Amino acid sequence: MEHDPLLQPFQLKHLRLKNRLMSTAHEPAYGEGGLPTERYRRYHAEKARGGIALTMTAGSAVVAPDSPAAFGNLHAWRDEIVPLMARLAEDCHEHGCAVMIQLTHLGRRTSGWNMGDWLPVLSASPTREPAHRTIPKAMEDFDFARIAEDYASAAERMMAAGLDGIEIEAYGHLLDSFWSPLTNLRDDEHNGALENRLRFTFLVLDAIRKRCGPDFIVGMRLVADENRAGGLSRAQGLSICQALVDSGMVDFLNVIRGHIDHDAPLTEVIPIQGMASAPHLDFAGDVRQQTRFPVFHAARIADVATARHAVAEGRLDMVGMTRAHIADPHIVRKIMAGIEDRIRPCVGATYCLDRIYEGGEALCIHNAATGREETIPHDIPKAAHPRKAVVVGAGPAGLEAARVLAERGHAVTVFEATGEAGGQINLLTRNPRRRELIGIVDWRLAELERLNVPIRYNVFAEEAEVLAEKPDLVVIATGGIAQSPPLEASEALAVSSWDILAGTVKPADKVLLYDNHGGHPGLTAAEMIADSGAALEIVTPERFFAPDVGGMNHVPYARRFAEKGVRITISKRLHAIRRDGNGLKAQLISDYAPGFVEEIETGQVVVEDGTMPMDDLYFALKPLSRNGGAVDYTALTARKPPLPRTNGEGSFDLLRIGDAIHARNIHAAIYDALRYCSLI
Repeated sequence: MEHDPLLQPFQLKHLRLKNRLMSTAHEPAYGEGGLPTERYRRYHAEKARGGIALTMTAGSAVVAPDSPAAFGNLHAWRDEIVPLMARLAEDCHEHGCAVMIQLTHLGRRTSGWNMGDWLPVLSASPTREPAHRTIPKAMEDFDFARIAEDYASAAERMMAAGLDGIEIEAYGHLLDSFWSPLTNLRDDEHNGALENRLRFTFLVLDAIRKRCGPDFIVGMRLVADENRAGGLSRAQGLSICQALVDSGMVDFLNVIRGHIDHDAPLTEVIPIQGMASAPHLDFAGDVRQQTRFPVFHAARIADVATARHAVAEGRLDMVGMTRAHIADPHIVRKIMAGIEDRIRPCVGATYCLDRIYEGGEALCIHNAATGREETIPHDIPKAAHPRKAVVVGAGPAGLEAARVLAERGHAVTVFEATGEAGGQINLLTRNPRRRELIGIVDWRLAELERLNVPIRYNVFAEEAEVLAEKPDLVVIATGGIAQSPPLEASEALAVSSWDILAGTVKPADKVLLYDNHGGHPGLTAAEMIADSGAALEIVTPERFFAPDVGGMNHVPYARRFAEKGVRITISKRLHAIRRDGNGLKAQLISDYAPGFVEEIETGQVVVEDGTMPMDDLYFALKPLSRNGGAVDYTALTARKPPLPRTNGEGSFDLLRIGDAIHARNIHAAIYDALRYCSLI
């Protein structure tokens, strides 16, 4: 361990960082009213407990009321934040983890002009940001000094809270709107030569240094190449980096490449599954080589080997493994313990980021304890009384239930009806772009092997097989089966998205896919149909497309559909199918226009309508169980044993989880398993 590049300390000014791994600034949206309360604190403290050297909070904390929060941002302009940040810093410092915060004025990257105090949104020029759809006002002469002092006041608050430093955000926000030729259209002293475009940036840095002094650590997270026609070039970005270094006002650079004003380029900055690993690492290394200055960087550095390479080859001083630490906050601890193989992998699903916009909080697709540290343990405690448990189903819910129960010390046996574990994940990974999801399965299989949990494959468990084990607990994780939407006629003429994903049905030359679900399964099937060369039309009754797929995950689907000429029709419902010669006719209606009818000729109709629970075994066992299948939800949410004893003649407790209850997603299945089984 003493020779591992990742475990070597790094000296940043007066601050000694104990290793080379950090979590870069991001906003999990765990705050309350713009303040980092208990949930926020515990989230960062868990990473500190896991051994990380530096956790960067907020992404970003806003410095002024006229920078209204866009995605759960903390309010660094309020004095009330100081004691809460102080408590967070103290908790992390107890574990030898440094704490910084990212500060910003969002500029045009907000739609909040109609929230809070209804103050004007501003930027260098009135150029619209597509992601938040705001057309800002151009900053006026009286705005510059005012906002610079807002930055300085926010930095002073963070110094008072005992933080180890701050990072100023300058990519896609206010400061760099002056840097880029695409967003700076001014005709005054803030445009033209590079020194003019940096004028406001140095006004801000100078204000911070006057308040906080020369010793307080101040870094800059900045775009050093917008990587688009007409934008900030690589050469200009390197000149900005050098100017910042030469100024003596900053202590580190945290560099990114790209732009974030739309979902599509955002995925190039923060790549998702199916995209290249660490695509900007060499670029960041070039910045470090040319400036000879501390450089931090994060962009899909998801595995320890890549992080180790980044430090060993001199590309980076500090490596951001941000999403990886959402999946497993104990990466460093496991490296130090020699159990790297037990690190829970980040599978690139980017449920964490999409969930912020779709559900108002960051959640990992397969670590349900992240963000729930106050109630859900990352390290599973042992049970007081070991039990014998049977888990039926080896999809994500069943595998997680078996893992948690075995960690609790229970003797566990798993029955799986097919010849492989994974459940519906095995369908999604038929799409080559989504193969990384198999890490959800593989990690759990490795953990079950370590815990000596047997899986009996090709056993369609029925009542007799389960009772033969004489269990004290039975967990039904049998999942769901694809269902068809109700049609007026000829449902039998349709095939399901599962048929396409499994490869049991090949796409016809012309396909209509009816998506009445709005999630990944329908879009994944559509992507595979489009890749087959079929002419595809996607029809949905929703008023907008794929409502349960977040913005970043929407990008590769939308890109492929555009490339393949896929037609997308919203606000229409599949009503009936009938044969028409060698083909089919699909009849569509509209919920918005009674009497509207449209018929479309097609060679195949594929339907996606979610799943129905496979619950026969559950209902067969229910009258034999001690709890009659009942769950005490009040006890569950209070983190107390949730299975009541209602049947004195029952011989086992019965629990049903995941899609065996009703159609949901991977995270919900894993959360079910973790929160129930950690209490049993």
